[in-house]
Amino acid sequence: MVLTGTKQGHSALSPVSESPVMSSIAILSTSLQLKYVSLGVLVLQTTSLVLTMRYSRTLQAEGPRYLASSAVVCAEVLKIVACMLLVFRDHSFSVRALNRVLKEEIFNKPLLTLKLAIPSGIYTLQNNLLYVALSNLDAATYQVTYQLKILTTALFSVSMLGKSLTIYQWLSLVILMTGIALVQWPTEVTSITKQEDLTASSQLMGLLAVLVACFSSGFAGVYFEKILKESKQSVWVRNIQLGLFGLIFGLGGVFVYDGERVRENGLFQGYNGLTCTVVALQALGGLVIAAVITYADNILKGFATSISIILSTFISYFLLEDFDPTSVFFLGAMLVIAATFLYGYESTPAVNPAKV
Repeated sequence: MVLTGTKQGHSALSPVSESPVMSSIAILSTSLQLKYVSLGVLVLQTTSLVLTMRYSRTLQAEGPRYLASSAVVCAEVLKIVACMLLVFRDHSFSVRALNRVLKEEIFNKPLLTLKLAIPSGIYTLQNNLLYVALSNLDAATYQVTYQLKILTTALFSVSMLGKSLTIYQWLSLVILMTGIALVQWPTEVTSITKQEDLTASSQLMGLLAVLVACFSSGFAGVYFEKILKESKQSVWVRNIQLGLFGLIFGLGGVFVYDGERVRENGLFQGYNGLTCTVVALQALGGLVIAAVITYADNILKGFATSISIILSTFISYFLLEDFDPTSVFFLGAMLVIAATFLYGYESTPAVNPAKV
């Protein structure tokens, strides 16, 4: 009787007692799945954008090469459309609600909207510089050097947002600078083909483009973060505002720098399937990262960066054949990867007995 009663009682209570446990396991499993998916998406987006952009800028094809300024404009248009669709979805696919949000948040708040002209202009400059950089640097060297944006972002965060860095973060910045210096350490060029394709002047131009892009990325990112903290607008609405200004600045860049070439061969000269892929990756990449970053912690982002650098190095060497790694490069790359992990390291704070 006791055993029977216990069994019946257990059976009756099991749905209630096991439900929280099963629910916790399901949530944990889903969270792990999302983290791994986030890792894959971050690696795929980062690596594919760099490699396709590099390949598209070095591919020998008939006719004129596509204009980088034109690709930046197309990316801004695509980003605006994507963000409008996301806002449309968030408001139950109501056209009236979409119009109301755009009117209230963008047109009825001109001063708030104008604040985004600064980061938008900087982002437009940065996007153009990335094309310049990847036209003159191999993908692996670009990937490693571009991690200098960690340093610029950290410095602007300290100066503009009043953030304080841990001892691990300061140490990581020193390691980062050392690693990038080793990656850029001059080496003798033995191949005649490489002397023709990758001259010292083009490398210098690519390096300068990356450095300016790193500083612009750091400042614009921190400035944008500051604006987001001061308002309650949706990040998608903010990206629409950024895109509108980016479109204006981008069109200005097209007609100032490439106006004559546009008049001769059109805005979409040299476009093909690869160009459209580059434009789509550049436009949607930032939005994908913004969505994925919710599920990715600092360690996971470090993994994504590291895997992306390694993949870029192998693909540059074996497929693109535009990169010949040296031991100095590998040492610098390892230091940059270690600095990326160390910067995202969060030490467990010691318990203060006075506060217990």
